[in-house]
Amino acid sequence: MSKKMRQDQGQQEISLLSVTRRQFLKQMGIVGGGIFVYFNVGNLDAWSLTKREGFLNAKIPTDFNAFLRVGTDGKISCFTGKIEMGQGAITSLPQMLAEELDVSYDAVNLVMGDTDLCPWDVGTFGSLSIRHFGIVLREAASEAKGVLKELAGDILKQPAIDLGTRDGFVYVKATPAQKVSYAQLTQGKIIEKHLDTPPLKPHTEYAIMGKSMLHQDARDKVTGKAKYAGDIRLPGMLYAAILRPPAHGAELKNLDLSGAKQMEDVLVIEDGDLIAVLHPFPDKAKKALAKIKAEYTTPETGLDHDTIFDHLQAVAPVGKTTSSAGDLETGRGMAAHSLEETYLNSYVAHAPMEPHTAVASFENGKCTVWASTQTPFSTRDRIAAVLNLKPEMVRMITPFVGGGFGGKGEPGNQAVEAARLAKIVGKPVQVAWSREEEFFYDTFRPAAIVKIKSGIDAGGKIVYWDNTVYFAGEGGSAPIYDIPHSRTVIRGEWRQNDPGSHPFAVGPWRAPANNTNTYAQELQIHMLAAKAGMDPLAFRLHNLKDQRMIGVLEAAAKQFGWGSTKSADGRGYGISCGIDTGTYVAHMAEVEVDKNTGKIKVKRVVCAQDMGFVVNPQGAKIQMEGCITMGLGYALAEEIHFKNGKIFDLNFDSYQLPRFSWLPEIETVLVDNKDLPPQGGGEPAIVGMGAVLACAVFDATGAKVLQLPMTSERVKKALATI
Repeated sequence: MSKKMRQDQGQQEISLLSVTRRQFLKQMGIVGGGIFVYFNVGNLDAWSLTKREGFLNAKIPTDFNAFLRVGTDGKISCFTGKIEMGQGAITSLPQMLAEELDVSYDAVNLVMGDTDLCPWDVGTFGSLSIRHFGIVLREAASEAKGVLKELAGDILKQPAIDLGTRDGFVYVKATPAQKVSYAQLTQGKIIEKHLDTPPLKPHTEYAIMGKSMLHQDARDKVTGKAKYAGDIRLPGMLYAAILRPPAHGAELKNLDLSGAKQMEDVLVIEDGDLIAVLHPFPDKAKKALAKIKAEYTTPETGLDHDTIFDHLQAVAPVGKTTSSAGDLETGRGMAAHSLEETYLNSYVAHAPMEPHTAVASFENGKCTVWASTQTPFSTRDRIAAVLNLKPEMVRMITPFVGGGFGGKGEPGNQAVEAARLAKIVGKPVQVAWSREEEFFYDTFRPAAIVKIKSGIDAGGKIVYWDNTVYFAGEGGSAPIYDIPHSRTVIRGEWRQNDPGSHPFAVGPWRAPANNTNTYAQELQIHMLAAKAGMDPLAFRLHNLKDQRMIGVLEAAAKQFGWGSTKSADGRGYGISCGIDTGTYVAHMAEVEVDKNTGKIKVKRVVCAQDMGFVVNPQGAKIQMEGCITMGLGYALAEEIHFKNGKIFDLNFDSYQLPRFSWLPEIETVLVDNKDLPPQGGGEPAIVGMGAVLACAVFDATGAKVLQLPMTSERVKKALATI
């Protein structure tokens, strides 16, 4: 065999085996036999370095960063640093593994997000778990299957090419009764393999992938059995309440801790910038915090939620051209009608149902932390650096994460705070951010500006498109239509946190940049259709060449019944198209606009997606419905109000999330494209929600609402300009 193998019978290990892998297995305490297949998700590592430079401090391993095990009991275990935060990878990844290894779905066990048990991983974001990691996982499963066939060949006295696999057995194709189980083949041996690139099953042979499966965690979550970081309870655990500034940029001037120190059983900690009170009961800790007297100086930046857009344009970095075609001046000369507009979107919070939470404990010099995070390994390394520990002396355990949307992607501050406090007091400590802390320390989706200049000829063809994006970033900014003369310039990314730009931290928010860019581009397209005197569906099809985009647009139109319904007074219909994480998506919506109040009521939304082969159709539809629901928020209501670094929206009394009463009739369509590998499913259906609703409002009223969210006040203001 070309792979490295050793017998677990006291034989000398082959010198080429990686020390890292041997140490890893020893650390895990794995005894007995099994087939281990190691693999490195190389392209993802390169992506992380080029696109998220500065986000990760960990050294990316060159040996392996994931592996699977075929155990002596025939069970399959996959160990991955990916985490589960509601996206369904806990179900889809086992489907992919079971399919390729020819075992039952129930035979697969997924171990996620534990830095002592799982190899290093970049983190969970960008809808990469299935479309990137899942493919390599299938290759590892195919490699393991090949090893099993080779081992079985010695027992069954047949060449591997004459053997098949089914239900956890290797059998002789000519005489299927001759078979041997995976468990028998692994007994007493440890077989370590590095991944080759074996052939994968064609989709025509799938028996598990492509079937709708109930999420593995569904029952535990609806019954309350599922554990989140805030559910962890340890003997002697203390709850921490931490002193926070009143505004971003505020500096502590005077501090009086005497009131808190006088309270019974309260520990008061002052460790540099960390000032906290701890108590065995969380409510007592909060009462003690209220006894602290602190005086701050607050900055006078002159920036607020209204002036921020002028500020951002003034401080924007030099533009970077990310796409171009033809010559803009030539295109302008071809135009019969031109349209120039400026689009704005406000800061938006992640607002997960589970605020950032962590529990930390020290035992025998090792720190164990349970935390709600999308990046357990980066968080581990940050804790180790802060506490001056070796990374192997910190263990991150990631329970279920109650939503992240990009907001839990940075190495968690709450985990660092819990670890610092636990080390100081010598007891386990929980840090659970309040809703106010969650809003204050969130990395908001950035406020941004998009300026588009465009024109059409007398035949309704778009002839030029000049697009400049300020601070939203590149995602979704390239034109999806057939435009001979175009240019896209990016001035500031969504992670632009240099001094002088945003007054607080910004970062990725579900489908970074794409929500903003799709809103601006598709509303511009809708208004160009009006200038051309064309139906907005016909106008889009008239200017499209991409067959995948045409396919999803026609699928959405068929489901919606576009053109068959007449608009009642105040009713309007919108369309949006977009691409995200390799998935093509089209929305159609019906809205009702009260012209007296400016209130928008969304009546119906249809969404069609071409996401390649769909591993779990039910899971995909759930993600689409969740995106549509969440998209109602940033389109209609979600907005951070602030002044001079002080955040005014600190809870759901003023920061409105979508409510059940807002929900329209939602219909989803999965466009069949089985020949394409699985693409992203966690984010695409959200990118068009601002656009489709803005287009529908324009259709209903003729009003151009050029800022998100489309509050009643903004709708009324737009109506007044008609």
